[in-house]
Parts: sequence; C-alpha cells; structure tokens
Amino acid sequence: MSDDVDPSRKRKIRLVVALSVAVLLSVALIYTSFSASTQAKEPSQVLTTAPGTKTEMNGKVVPGSIKQAGTGIKFEVEDRSGGGALPVSYNGSIPDPFRGGREIVLTGAYENGTFVGEPESLITKCPSKFTTNASESASAGSESSGSNG
Repeated sequence: MSDDVDPSRKRKIRLVVALSVAVLLSVALIYTSFSASTQAKEPSQVLTTAPGTKTEMNGKVVPGSIKQAGTGIKFEVEDRSGGGALPVSYNGSIPDPFRGGREIVLTGAYENGTFVGEPESLITKCPSKFTTNASESASAGSESSGSNG
C-alpha cells in the first residue's frame, strides 16, 4: 500500500495550480486597472454632476479668457467641439504650453458655478502634429503646387 503520488500526476497538479493562480492574478489586475480609471468629462457634462463631486474634466481653453487671480488663474473652458463656456479657478503650477485654444485635463469639483481645479492637477495637451484641419491641408496644397511650377 503505497501513499506516494505518481510523479507525472504530481507535475500535472502543480501545473494546474500554477495556471489557476496566474489566471486569478491576471483577472484581479485587469479588474483593478479598469475600476481605477475615470472617464474625463467635458464641461457640458460637468454641469450635470452633483456639486462638490470630484471630477476629471477635459476641454479647450477659451482664447482670451485667461486672467490672473491672486496666486492663481481664472479662465473658461469649452467642449472640444465648441459650446458653452465653464468658468474655472486654478491655483498651482501652470504648464508651459498652457494658453488659449489648447486642450487641458483638470481634476477638481464644480462649486458655486465655477469648476475649482485641484492644485498641481492641470495637464495641457499639445496639439497633434498628425491632425490637420481642412484649412491647413488646403494651404499646404496651394504652397506645394506653387513650388512645382
């Protein structure tokens, strides 16, 4: 009467246990990565959130709206496709590429008609060099046709 397990069966059991643990860990990693991510909202969507709710906002800075306000700045942000402007108040470091017309991502909360950004949460998106507007492509086409002459 031998209580020993066959070595090949022992290897199969170890393999099944190791693969089960690996699958469980990968499922846990995927779950935590998706649950931790937040959906950035555009200014028009921020207006519908409950006041004081922490939100990540994504929008375009309205040109000419940036003003110094004490130690911080105030400006307006609109949806990327245009639309109503949302006033923003921000205290913290300002990225170098920050200016009117640029897209930003800012974490904060909507309070008393103003989106109050958390310090050090302002991110400026740089315009993509791979995206062209119709006017840019038209002017590029006219410039290249003139040089072929």
